[in-house]
Amino acid sequence: METKPRTLGELLQTTEYAGRRPFDNQIRLVQDEVRANLTRKLRSGEPLFPGVVGYDDTVIPQLVNALLARQNFILLGLRGQAKSRILRAITDLLDPEVPVIAGMDMPDDPLNPVGAEGRHLLEAHGLDLPIRWLPRAERYVEKLATPDVTVADLIGDVDPIKAARLGTSLGDTRSMHFGLLPRANRGIFAVNELADLAPKVQVALFNILQEGDVQIKGYPIRLELDVMLVFSANPEDYTARGKIVTPLKDRIGSEIRTHYPTDVRQGMEITAQEAVRAEGVVVPGFIAELIEEIAFQAREDGRVDKLSGVSQRLPISLLEVAAANAERRNLTTDDAPVVRVSDVYAGLPAITGKLELEYEGELKGADNVARDVIRKAAGAVYARHYGSADTKALEKWFDAGNVFRFPQGGDAASALKAAQDVPDLPELAATVAGSSDDAVRAAAAEFVLEGLYGRKKLSRAEELYAAPEPEVKRERGGRWN
Repeated sequence: METKPRTLGELLQTTEYAGRRPFDNQIRLVQDEVRANLTRKLRSGEPLFPGVVGYDDTVIPQLVNALLARQNFILLGLRGQAKSRILRAITDLLDPEVPVIAGMDMPDDPLNPVGAEGRHLLEAHGLDLPIRWLPRAERYVEKLATPDVTVADLIGDVDPIKAARLGTSLGDTRSMHFGLLPRANRGIFAVNELADLAPKVQVALFNILQEGDVQIKGYPIRLELDVMLVFSANPEDYTARGKIVTPLKDRIGSEIRTHYPTDVRQGMEITAQEAVRAEGVVVPGFIAELIEEIAFQAREDGRVDKLSGVSQRLPISLLEVAAANAERRNLTTDDAPVVRVSDVYAGLPAITGKLELEYEGELKGADNVARDVIRKAAGAVYARHYGSADTKALEKWFDAGNVFRFPQGGDAASALKAAQDVPDLPELAATVAGSSDDAVRAAAAEFVLEGLYGRKKLSRAEELYAAPEPEVKRERGGRWN
C-alpha cells in the first residue's frame, strides 16, 4: 500500500507536485477543482447527482452551468425540494483528498497558505513542513442560518489568550479563534435559509469573500479564503420573513429555482427511494400512486397555504406509516402485510403535521382536510386508470339501500369472500390488482370502493360504504356520469 507524503518535501517529489516551490502562486481554487471534475464526469457520462430525481431538464442544467462558470449560487425553493441534498452532492465533485498544513484549525495550502499562521509555519519548517490529507467529506461545512447567528460564529473572534500565548497583537489573524467559514477553507461552505441571517452577518460574508477583509471588534482582519460559497433559501422568506441584503444578492452568481415533482410517476420514484419500511411489507402500485397523489392534491387544495408548500416528505412519511400499520396488522392478526386504503387513513398523522392551512382549512380542521384530500386523491387515481369501468350494477346495489363494511381483521381470503356480496366488486378488484394474490386483490377491492367514493358515486362513513347522499346523487347525474 502506497504511503502518502507526510511532509512538504515528500509532497514535492510526487508526480503531481514535481518542480513546484513554496510561494509559487500556482493556486488551484476550489471552483477550478469542481469544474475539472465536473467536466470529466460530463465527458464520461457519469451520473452527476445520484438520488436527485425530476430535475434533469430544469435544475441540473442550470446548476451545471453555474459550476462550469465557477460561480457561487443560491437554490431557491419551498421545503422538501432536495435543496440540501443537492448542496451536499457537490462534495462528490471535489478531489478525493487534498494536502493541507497539519496542526491548524483552518485548512491551508502547504505551498501557498492564505493565513498568517500557515505562512509562518511554512517559513519556519520549509520542506519539513508537516502535512495531512483532507478527505472530501471533511471539506463540506454547512450552517443553518438563524437570526441569532453572529459574525463570530461564521468568521471568528479575537482570542486574547491566544494572542498572549503567541505574543501577537489583537489585530493579528494568528490571534483569532476561527469560525465556520475559515474552517471551510479549501472546501465548500453552505448556508441554509440564508434570508434568516442578520444583515450585518450577510455583509461580513460577502465582504470576506469578495474583498478578503472583515472587521472584528474594530480590528481589520484580512483573510483571502479559498472557499466555494453556496446558499439555499425559501422564496417566501426571501421577501417576507427575512431579507437578503442587496450587495450579497448582487454577488451571488446564479439564482436557481427548485420545484416539486412535475408528475406523479416522478414523485413515486422519489418516495420509493427515500421511504424506509420493513422487509416483506408489500405496497401495491395503485396504493403507492394513491399516496403520491395525496401530495399533489394537497398542493392544489385551496385550504392549504401555497406559499408554505407541501413537502415531498409528506408522501415519504405517509408511505412509512401506512407500511408500519400493515406490519402491525400482520403481527396481531397474521393478515398478509399488504398496504390497503385503511392503512393510508391510519397514516393521517403523517399528513396533518405537514399541512400549513389557510383560514378556511383551520375552521374545518386538519384531520377533515386530510381525509378530504385522500378522497380526492383516490378519485383521481381511480379515474386516471379505471374511469371507464362499468360500475352500474355496483352502484345500483348501494342505491337499493345496501351498505358494506370492508373487513379490517382476519385474512385476505375472508375479506374477498365478504366482497362477493357486492356485485362486480371481485371482478373489478382482480382487474385493478393484476395479481392472483388474495391480499393484493383485497387491497384492490377496498381501493375500488374508495375510488368510487372519491368520484362521489358512493358515500363513506368511517369504514362503511353506502349510496351517495341525495344532493350528491343529483350532482352525480349531471357531472359524474
